[in-house]
Amino acid sequence: MRSLLPLLAVLLAPITFAAEPASAPLDDGPYLRRAGHGLDAEWICDGQVQRAHVAFRQGRATVPARCGYPHALEIDAAAAPPVRAQRPMPARLAALSDIHGQYAVLRRLLRAQGLIDAQDRWAWGDGLLVVGGDVFDRGPQVTESFWLLQQLQRQARAAGGDVLFLLGNHETMTLYDDLRYLNPKYAQVAGLLGRPYPALYGGDSVLGTWLRQAPAMARVGDTLFLHGGVSPEFLAQGIDRDEANLRYQQSLGTPKAEVKADPRTAPLYDGKTSPIWYRGYFDGRATTDTVAAALRTLGVARIVVGHTSMAHVGSYFDGRVIAIDSSIKRGESGEMLLIEDGVLSRGLLDGSRATVLPGDGEDEDD
Repeated sequence: MRSLLPLLAVLLAPITFAAEPASAPLDDGPYLRRAGHGLDAEWICDGQVQRAHVAFRQGRATVPARCGYPHALEIDAAAAPPVRAQRPMPARLAALSDIHGQYAVLRRLLRAQGLIDAQDRWAWGDGLLVVGGDVFDRGPQVTESFWLLQQLQRQARAAGGDVLFLLGNHETMTLYDDLRYLNPKYAQVAGLLGRPYPALYGGDSVLGTWLRQAPAMARVGDTLFLHGGVSPEFLAQGIDRDEANLRYQQSLGTPKAEVKADPRTAPLYDGKTSPIWYRGYFDGRATTDTVAAALRTLGVARIVVGHTSMAHVGSYFDGRVIAIDSSIKRGESGEMLLIEDGVLSRGLLDGSRATVLPGDGEDEDD
């Protein structure tokens, strides 16, 4: 009987419930559309819609920070120059992927590794930052993440560097209205603004235009960067990198059923073998021979991909494949790949560098 007393004490103890936290204010924006000689801007501040028109003056508009993204935005009246999907390897390159609305981790990692300063401005001179897609979905700060990258691209180009953003499968999904991974916050935002969420990134919007200029595949020196990977099935289609990029850009926002049915775009959206969906490097489909054959066909030494979440940036197939989705989407940690004067390392959140080690397998599907 004595042994039952502790159990009875637990069972008879009063039950208490933790108080639910107060709802956070709904803040988001800005969403910008070109209108006349300026921009129509919309924010959601503490759950209320705010609107303003910002004129272009001397070729640019300065959009003030109200809520959502915490810094003023500089938007050029002229269209941005085309994105270069092939370029030499710079002395300094950083690459990360699959941010999924985790703006705080993104900003912390970029600051820790010296790519941006304490005011979130570009601080890496002529370096190149490659982002392997998937900013949309899951996390609560998609808008802030996009604006940070868009503004860093503008600042980096002025300093002789660049930010190269690549399309991921979640960019294409969101734009063709597949919102199964949408953070609930953005359903509220779309409702308050009175437009479907994909329309907030339409072709008339600043970020929508920016996304529609992004390639899906880019070659930097002897390295190919893309979101998912290059499957043997895709190679057999005979679609080269430039043609693939063009078809992706032209099809963004086209309904899902149409891109799946069109022979020109169906190989680009296949959920198993397309460049934005392929997981074969990590799920057992790829072999050393198939990877080597792909590299020969593509004329590159290595392929760098995101899409498949790992605990760390890792090396696979004797360094022929580098995985850079370090699970930033969890909002707790993250890493970047660094290539400096040809030497590969991992950039960590504490500002240190570490060796790129052989990968330890798939962490979680995305």
